[in-house]
Amino acid sequence: MDVALILTICALANPAECRQEVIPLEGVKITRCMLDAQAVIEQWSAAHPKWKITAWKCGAPDAGKEI
Repeated sequence: MDVALILTICALANPAECRQEVIPLEGVKITRCMLDAQAVIEQWSAAHPKWKITAWKCGAPDAGKEI
């Protein structure tokens, strides 16, 4: 089963503008995702300074997509 870190992010300039960002983690089990999430979140935040992470979860890569 593929696992992804699913972030809920909001724009700093417009906090009402929120969306989900799905970060695939190939070859990682769900428990490893939970343990490694902090480091991945820090890296993502540093690379995207105009966005704020408001929530996160580990799950299937398509769990963050709207149907």
